[in-house]
Amino acid sequence: MLRWVIVVFLALVLINGITPWLKRLGLGRLPGDFQFRLFGRDWFIPLTSTLLLSFLLSMLVKWL
Repeated sequence: MLRWVIVVFLALVLINGITPWLKRLGLGRLPGDFQFRLFGRDWFIPLTSTLLLSFLLSMLVKWL
């Protein structure tokens, strides 16, 4: 259980670090990517971008 907590934490840190780079590529502004303000904090839920990146990575793995 502790291993999964560490993996999720590291994944969130990685995603947080590359988010500005991905936004320059246009990811995060697709239809289906939700951004809203709640309790004085900005929340971002990138559903479409996640699906697109997952598809691209799976195609890359199949190709290799």
